[in-house]
Amino acid sequence: MKKKIKVLQVIPKLGYGGAETGCYDLAHYLPEQGCKSYIATSGGELLKFVNKKKVKVFRLPVHSKNPILILLNAVIISFIIVVYNINIVHVRSRAPAWSCLLATKLTFKKLVSTFHGTYNFNSKIKKYYNSIMVRSDLVIAGSNFIFSHINENYGKFFLKKERKLLVIFRGINTNYFNPQKILPIKLDKFSKQHNIDRNKFIILLPGRLTYWKGQKIFIEAIKLLNEKTDIIPFEAIILGNEQGRNVYKKQLVDLVLKHRLNKVIKFIDHCEEMPIAYGISNLVCSCSYEPEAFGRVAVEAQSMQIPIIASDIGGSKETIIKDKTGFLYKNKDSNDLANSIVTVMQKKYDTLRTLGIEGRKNVLKRFDVDKMCQTTFTEYKKLIKLSE
Repeated sequence: MKKKIKVLQVIPKLGYGGAETGCYDLAHYLPEQGCKSYIATSGGELLKFVNKKKVKVFRLPVHSKNPILILLNAVIISFIIVVYNINIVHVRSRAPAWSCLLATKLTFKKLVSTFHGTYNFNSKIKKYYNSIMVRSDLVIAGSNFIFSHINENYGKFFLKKERKLLVIFRGINTNYFNPQKILPIKLDKFSKQHNIDRNKFIILLPGRLTYWKGQKIFIEAIKLLNEKTDIIPFEAIILGNEQGRNVYKKQLVDLVLKHRLNKVIKFIDHCEEMPIAYGISNLVCSCSYEPEAFGRVAVEAQSMQIPIIASDIGGSKETIIKDKTGFLYKNKDSNDLANSIVTVMQKKYDTLRTLGIEGRKNVLKRFDVDKMCQTTFTEYKKLIKLSE
């Protein structure tokens, strides 16, 4: 008799980020394969969309780095494992990973971790704290870039030969990020709500407001663009929430005012349906100073058949086929970014249309969510087989 796979995914918050949507997508894929699916999280915007008939949710303070709460979470997760007969725990962040490691050791269950970022470190203590993500039975890297980063910086923590490290590219829901599925009435409503002039060339920078996402470089590039007299009229949108970073948001607003760009750049806190934000755009930018583990924005833009310009570091170099499905500019160089934007603006409609078609083909072939879920499920089955 085959052992039924029961997976508990643990993530600090179930928001709209890449790790969170990956968790959400996998949680709903597993029941379709005859598995039991569970999520432990402290909350988040995506919770309201979870199908409670398919996925059971446990609300725990797994976002906390408090050592006492980490221990308490370990005890509760151990209890959940025993009561619901969980055989795989899949963790996606460092603080809950310590709880999950302890819980799976106590209950003799398999632990999977997905390395979602570079987890920068500036001390041996921080590096040791980060190393929890490679102490599982299976370590998943979201890109070749992350795979190399793990080997280079955490190779010595692979003390057990039976630990496995592999690349499973993150995937997106290409049916959701599909330009054919957007209702024109929704585009009109969003444009009117935020006073967006769609007769102009719309440049979108999505991403939470934090310094390394490169909003300041973007503003500097728009300043250079605005000084040119031989380009078509345009508007720029910075889409993202400050998530408590009020000082940084004020710095961005002040920079816009300093360069007298308040009629050119708009700030929008949130868009519940991201395909709509992409749908009103003519160009999407990803301006991260630090390497993106995967480059989700670049993948979503390609899926929506919108031209993408990204900094030439990290996962974006893998997800974009340079000059065929998108463009890369020199990291931290606002002049190069501005010139890249001008290049796109000056291209003919048919050229951009072809680029968009190739971008969607690229995503369908390599970064579809079903492929990510199928590959992860296959690895789960291998782990269960090994434990029998």
